[in-house]
Order: sequence, then structure tokens, then C-alpha cells
Amino acid sequence: MPETDLEEPWKDLDELLQRQDSAGLTALFSRLSPGEVARVLSRLDEDERSVLFSALGPETAADLMEELADAQAADLIEDLPIEHAADIVEEMESDRRADVLGEMHEEDAEAILREMEPEEAADARHLLTYPEDTAGGIMTTDFVVYPQDMRVADVVGDIRENSERYSDYGLHYVYVASEHGRLVGVVRMRDLLLARPEKELRQIMIVNPIYVLADTPLEELDDFFERWTFWNVPVTDDDGKVIGVVRRAAVEEALYEEQEKAFLRYSGIITGEELRSMPLRERASRRLVWLVLNMALSITAASVILLFEGTVGRLFALVFFMPVICNMSGCSGNQAVAVSIRELALGLIRPGDYVLVWAKEVAVGLLNGVVLGGLLGVIAYVFWHDTPVLGMVIGAAFALNTLVAVSLGGLIPMVLRRLGMDPALGAPPILTTLTDMCGFLLVLSLATTAVAIGWIG
Repeated sequence: MPETDLEEPWKDLDELLQRQDSAGLTALFSRLSPGEVARVLSRLDEDERSVLFSALGPETAADLMEELADAQAADLIEDLPIEHAADIVEEMESDRRADVLGEMHEEDAEAILREMEPEEAADARHLLTYPEDTAGGIMTTDFVVYPQDMRVADVVGDIRENSERYSDYGLHYVYVASEHGRLVGVVRMRDLLLARPEKELRQIMIVNPIYVLADTPLEELDDFFERWTFWNVPVTDDDGKVIGVVRRAAVEEALYEEQEKAFLRYSGIITGEELRSMPLRERASRRLVWLVLNMALSITAASVILLFEGTVGRLFALVFFMPVICNMSGCSGNQAVAVSIRELALGLIRPGDYVLVWAKEVAVGLLNGVVLGGLLGVIAYVFWHDTPVLGMVIGAAFALNTLVAVSLGGLIPMVLRRLGMDPALGAPPILTTLTDMCGFLLVLSLATTAVAIGWIG
């Protein structure tokens, strides 16, 4: 889209808000991409958002929320009056509704639920009981199920009669239940429309359909959709009754969100997704906890230098090389962390495969450590040629610390996973602290030894 087209909505938005022009606002947002919608909404203040969503109406506002990340949608809805917020949440698809409510503060979510229709609120509360990385956590309760003795004509008639309600269901399949409510079959919409009207569903359904349970983990759902080309899969309870449907698109979206959350945790945002539209105090507190912890770990690592004050004072050049060695070794270690976390997620390694992972990382670390250590040693010799042994000390320390870093980077995520902890959250600070301590210790101890035996004057 040309830049001038992007500027025009910004010029029109204030005027449309002042007039509370519902049709104009709907047309404006329909021209914007999801990213532009998110950008526009994040820059409106609380009063402007309230005017916007009031003018759009609950259904259109709910459609607009579909374009946003769960955290941003929750942040926007929390700023609205409770009654208006409840109307918008009610219009959302069941799975999306639960995701957005799950991102809110508990008291705000409960206030909205109290204002909703009892049936819709009960459905949302039920979905919120499931872990977000299971079939129950990402399933939608928007599906249709009919008794097996129902005629095709009656089923088609019901779908047409409730077409407005079912339009958001994304109907690809009709589920068939026994007289006791257990799932016994599934009918593809194509087969339903092509079947003779007088036939019963039992005559055209696919018997013994594949299903998953509510506690099926996200990784297994991903494997399921890799194997089968279904649009969705029914979720049943322990009695075999359909309680929801997991869509292929929902699994892909959940996996993407898991990767985003892992990246945020790896980057130090440990208390949930952060957006710059959130209150300053909340954003600062989300980061401060992690920064305080890292400060303590950094002080611990740096304290090693105090043990070698004499060597540092005598060989001031070490001050130049120590941060380079620690930083570069840390980069190597982080590469190993990333590979281990990825392979754990894919099931390519298990938490007990220590020897295999360590052997693979040592091979890479040895090669890279020798190459980069040799290069750094040459640099040290060139600039401090009057102390030739210094280059050997620097190169050896770098190579050894790289071996330590990749070994730790490969193994720490596996240890944390075995202990039931999040590797993406715990690995970076542990790795950084240990590689810094080892880097300082190797450089200073090798230099001290060289001075003690007279290799460095």
C-alpha cells in the first residue's frame, strides 16, 4: 500500500471519532491490515478507545479484536466500561474469548464474566480451567452435533435456519452422537450436501472417528495434524462426549505464541507478554525483577577478578581481552542453548541424553574455540608483541572457555527440563554467570601462572 494511503486513515480517524461515525469507522478499519489495526488502536488513549468501540458496536468491535494479539486485546478491553466490555467479549468465538480473558487481571476478568449471559460465562469459565498448552486450552466450543437417526434434510434445514449463528463456526464437519451422547461418527459437509435428503446420518457418517482428549498436549496435536490433513479434530471427555473442537489453525497459532513467549522469557520478559501501550509501572515491574536477578549474578561473576588484583594491575592488557572472551564464549553458549531448546521441543533429544549432546557440542566448541582463540591470540601478539606469551594465554583461555560455554549451553536446558523448569527462562542467566566466571578465572589464572614461572615479566 502506498505511503499516502497509510497516512489518510490517520487523518480521518479523529474526525470520525468526533462524529462517532459507525459506518465510516467500520469502512476505515476494513481497509487496514491486521498490523495497521494494532498500531492504530495502541496509539489511542482510553477515552478515544471507549468512543471507538461504542461507535462500532459489540459485534464489529469483537471482529476488530480478532486482528490483535491476546495481550493487546485484553489490555484494550480492560480499559472499557464493564458492561460494554462484556458485550464485546460475548461476541467473540469461544476459544478466543477464553484466551483474552486469560490474559486479563483476575478481578477484571471476573467482573466481565459476571456481566455476561450465564451460559456464555459458564462456557468461558470452563475453558479457562484447561492449561493453555493442551487441547482443552485451545479448543472452541463452537461446533454442531446431531443424533445419528436424524435425517439429512433436517440437518441441512437446521444449518440453514441457524446460518447466522453458525457462520463463524467454520463448519467443515458435522458430528454424530449416539442416544447416550457419545461420539460415534463424523460427516463431512460435502457428503452431507450431496446425500439424499431422506437418509439418516448413520448411513453417511464416517464411523469410529479419530478424536483427542482435553488433556492432549500441544506437541501431540502438532504431530496429529502433521499426520492427518483434517481441518479440525473433535475433543471428547472421558465418557466420549464431544466437548469441543481443535482447529488446525488454532494449533499453528498456539505453537507460534509458545515460540514468542519463549523468546520473551529468553530475553528477560518473564511475567508475560509486554506491550508499550501497557501502564508504565506495570511494564517497569515486569522487567525490574529480572534485571535485579541478573545484577546479582553479574556481581557474583565479576567478584572473581578481585582474587587476582595483582595480576590485573601488572597486566593491564587483560582488561581489554576479558570482556571479549566472556562475550564471545557467551554467544557460543547461547547458540548451544537455542539448539537444545529446539531439539527438546521437537522431541529429537530427551532430558537424559547428556553424553550425546555433550559430545556433539564439544566437537563444535573445540573447532570454533581453536579457530577464534588462535585469531584472538594473534591480535594480542600484534598489539602487545613485547609480551608474546600473552597471546598464547589469551588464545588458550578463549578456546577453553568456548568449550565450557558450549558444554553448559547444551546441557543446562536438559537439566532444567528434567527438574521441571522452563529452559528458556533459566538457561540464559545461569549460562552467562558461569561462562563469565570461568572466562575470568581461566584468563587470570593462566596469566598468573605465566607470571609466576617467569614467562611474562
